[in-house]
Amino acid sequence: MNTDPRVDAFIEKSAEFAKPILMELRSLIHEAHPEIQETWKWSFPNFTYRGKIICSMSAFKQHCSFGFWLAAQLPDPHQILEKVGKTSMGSLGKITHVSQLPDRVVLIEYIRTAIELSTKVVNSPQKRTASEKWEKSSLDFPELFADSPKQAISFDAMSVSKRKEYMAWIEEAKTEQTKMKRIQTMMQNLLENKSLHWKYNKK
Repeated sequence: MNTDPRVDAFIEKSAEFAKPILMELRSLIHEAHPEIQETWKWSFPNFTYRGKIICSMSAFKQHCSFGFWLAAQLPDPHQILEKVGKTSMGSLGKITHVSQLPDRVVLIEYIRTAIELSTKVVNSPQKRTASEKWEKSSLDFPELFADSPKQAISFDAMSVSKRKEYMAWIEEAKTEQTKMKRIQTMMQNLLENKSLHWKYNKK
């Protein structure tokens, strides 16, 4: 398996209820494809195939989470996904016991479909990834989201234009106090998957 020691440490430090869930998820992800690689993004484990994120998992105080990166485009014949946002992440909801996971064969099938889907998604060379955009920002976005995985997922699930709106809005603040207030507003909005101008967006 293409493992990452940071994932080992993450599982070891997780709550006792979470360990069997995380270990089972990790096991079936690698069983789905031998080329799956583990990596570390937004302070929790992500799993990639040829450089593209396929899925991720995390653990909180009272539950675990698992999400597919291209869930909006992923077929869901067994109706196991809870969609997050309009375009990207999808999850299995709050998992508190390993028995709540879908059947192993079913989840492996979904992972393999997600891998196949990732090979068909073509990234425009003109577009930078969120991580590259963070590097161009005066704000340390990776550090900002280090203790806020839910907000990190919500932020990256947004379109490039909506992410830019938040970044520009924060960076244009005249004072540090205003900047911090805007960051707090963004983090609160992201908990509810809201864009900066969500009040004006008609559903």
